[in-house]
Amino acid sequence: MTYRVPYADTDQMGVVYYANYLTIFERARNELMRECGYTYKQCEKEGWMLPVVHAEVDYRKPARYDDLLEVTAWCSSQKGVRIEISCEVRVNGELLVSGFTRHCFVSTTTFRPIPPPEDFLKVLGIENA
Repeated sequence: MTYRVPYADTDQMGVVYYANYLTIFERARNELMRECGYTYKQCEKEGWMLPVVHAEVDYRKPARYDDLLEVTAWCSSQKGVRIEISCEVRVNGELLVSGFTRHCFVSTTTFRPIPPPEDFLKVLGIENA
């Protein structure tokens, strides 16, 4: 996906505020799921959610106001009830930020871990689903 940096995303130094990358990661994750034919709305309707349980971000170079970010997201691992979605943020092909969020499949009613839905794993292209 692409994302044009608004002024509101920058800090006093004129660069994208570090925590805003997690919001960009979330947007990319939503678009990844949507491209695979799944939305968070559908997940919740089926009775499960994917809360973030861990996040890591590696900052290499700053993005600035009005930069057009190229954001890529993909499923980098899945084991048991956990799944990791990796992201890279680039400007003109140059890597600025990389990282991932780790999620746990949980029930919407009990908020307890549940096995990942097979249909969801299949649309993400995860083997053995």
